[in-house]
Amino acid sequence: MPEIVVAAQKRADTGKNVNRRLRVSGMIPGVLYGEKKDTQPIAVSPKEIAAILKSASGENTLFDLDLGGSRRKVILKEFQTEPLKGRLLHADFYEVALDKELHVKVHVELLGTAIGVKRDGGIIDFVTRELEISCLPTEIPDKIVVDVSELEMNKHIRVHDLKLDPKLKLLTHEDVVIVHVVAPRAEEEVAAAAAPAEGATPAEPEVIKAKGKAEEGDEKAEGKAEEKPAKAEKAEKKDKK
Repeated sequence: MPEIVVAAQKRADTGKNVNRRLRVSGMIPGVLYGEKKDTQPIAVSPKEIAAILKSASGENTLFDLDLGGSRRKVILKEFQTEPLKGRLLHADFYEVALDKELHVKVHVELLGTAIGVKRDGGIIDFVTRELEISCLPTEIPDKIVVDVSELEMNKHIRVHDLKLDPKLKLLTHEDVVIVHVVAPRAEEEVAAAAAPAEGATPAEPEVIKAKGKAEEGDEKAEGKAEEKPAKAEKAEKKDKK
C-alpha cells in the first residue's frame, strides 16, 4: 500500500482557549508519545486523520508523522470527536518500533451464508466484532475474516476455532463466542422482553447535554485527553511485560 505521511506542527501552548483558536484555524490538537519518549504536544489536520479512519485499516493504520522534517512511524492510539456533530477534537499518536510487537484490536468480518440460515431459517447472532491480537506493526491485518458457510443451527464459532497467520497472536480468550446461529423464535422472545408493556407510557429520552453546555463538556473532555498519553504509555509498558 502507498506510504501515508501526515504533516504535524509542534505546539508550545496548551489549554482550552489555545485549542479553540487552533480548531478555528483548521487544525486540531494532539499529542505524540512512545515508550521511553517524552510527550510532545502537536497540531494536525483533522481532514487527514479522518481520511485514515475511513481507510480499510482504520485506527490500525501505520503511517508517518512528519514533524518539521523529522518523520516518526506511528499509529493512531486514541481520538475524540464532538458528541453531536462527530467532528474530530483531539488525537493521540503512538510512536512505534518496527521490531516490537503491539497489542491492537482488529475488526471481524463474516464471510458466506450459514447453512443454519439458508437451510433451517435461523438467524446469525454476531456476538464479538473485535478481537485483540499481538503482532509487529507491519503485520497488523485490516480485518479478521471468519467463514460461517458451514455453521449449522444452534452451533457457534469460538476464538479457538480460528486459524490465523502464525505471525498473529490472539489475546482474546479462546472460549469467547464470535458468532452463532439461533432460531428466530429466540430472537422474537428477546425483542418481546425488551418491548414496553401494552398501555405503558414510553420513557422520555434522556437529555444528553443542556443547551449551551455542549462546548463546556467538550472542553472538559479535551482536558482529560491531554492527560491520557502518560496513562496510555504505562499501559503499553504493562502489555509488553
